[in-house]
Amino acid sequence: MPIQRARERIPSARLASLARRLLNASTLCAISTVSPAGRAHINTAYFAWSPAFDIVWWSAPQARHSRNVRRHPSVAIAVYDSRQKWGGSDRGIQLFGTAREVRGRAAREAERLYARRFRRYSGDDSATYRFYRFRPRSLKLFWERELGGATFVTARVAREGRLIWERTESYVSSD
Repeated sequence: MPIQRARERIPSARLASLARRLLNASTLCAISTVSPAGRAHINTAYFAWSPAFDIVWWSAPQARHSRNVRRHPSVAIAVYDSRQKWGGSDRGIQLFGTAREVRGRAAREAERLYARRFRRYSGDDSATYRFYRFRPRSLKLFWERELGGATFVTARVAREGRLIWERTESYVSSD
């Protein structure tokens, strides 16, 4: 299936609006980390996000994904509504960047974001769990109703979360 590239840039404000709506579509994300042996590992976690598109989650430092982040901070995250049906108008967002366990002021900021999204969060396990922050370098949007069928938009994440369009790719039938 050939890939067709569109030349028309998508404005930053529209990209940001779509990304925010996609991040709000689910409270769960899939976090992909890299093991010391270079193998992929995936974990699902509840997450919150900042206006700069940083993703935060709360997890045990002993968990495999947490250990992987300490050794190799390269991370990819996918957020999508798992109730979508094949053949429908699909949507989702993928983010690529680095993550780390946060401490001090950064941990308090992560906790505020998390508590704002999850009202039932109490912090009772704060001695056992830690907050992790993911900083995206780029993201890929997929929203057929808004962007067209089989269309993916890639954007770079600049300072303060400004999204800068890089490319739009559509998978087209070779019929």
